[in-house]
Amino acid sequence: MPIDETLPFLPVSIAVLTVSDTRDLASDRSGQTLQDRIEAGGHHCVAREIVKDEADVIEATLRRWIADPAVDCVITTGGTGITGRDVTPEAFKRVLEKEIEGFGELFRMLSYAKIGTSTMQSRALGGVADGTYLFALPGSTGACKDAWDDILKFQLDSRHRPCNLVELMPRLKEHLKAA
Repeated sequence: MPIDETLPFLPVSIAVLTVSDTRDLASDRSGQTLQDRIEAGGHHCVAREIVKDEADVIEATLRRWIADPAVDCVITTGGTGITGRDVTPEAFKRVLEKEIEGFGELFRMLSYAKIGTSTMQSRALGGVADGTYLFALPGSTGACKDAWDDILKFQLDSRHRPCNLVELMPRLKEHLKAA
């Protein structure tokens, strides 16, 4: 994946949300993995929280961060499976204006090479709400590493070619200006 070193790097302000009934900050390895990678990549981890697997609570946190002009992107970890308590995609769908279907498809394609058909149990997804990017990742540390290292690290780098999500950020609210 080509990085054009002649272009400026533009850091992205990212909030990390762990969805779990059992984790706290001390035991949240997936959230910490994301924060470490975000900061190592030159971006800003502007918030990090843990909430229970409750759609209303997840939605409220997403809406708060979407409304915050200091947050450009939210990455969640956990709650994307198919058990009864996995409700992160449902909460996302309550707030998304546009889904980025290619994110989930690409994540599962890359994951298939590592975990085979077990990847079908992941409902990882991405989208946009009120100019904020949202990405829901599985709760495993490996899945968070894969999503960041193989997809998000590049798409959230303003120097990535042929295109990236950062260069679209100034245009994400165009439909709101016309209204």
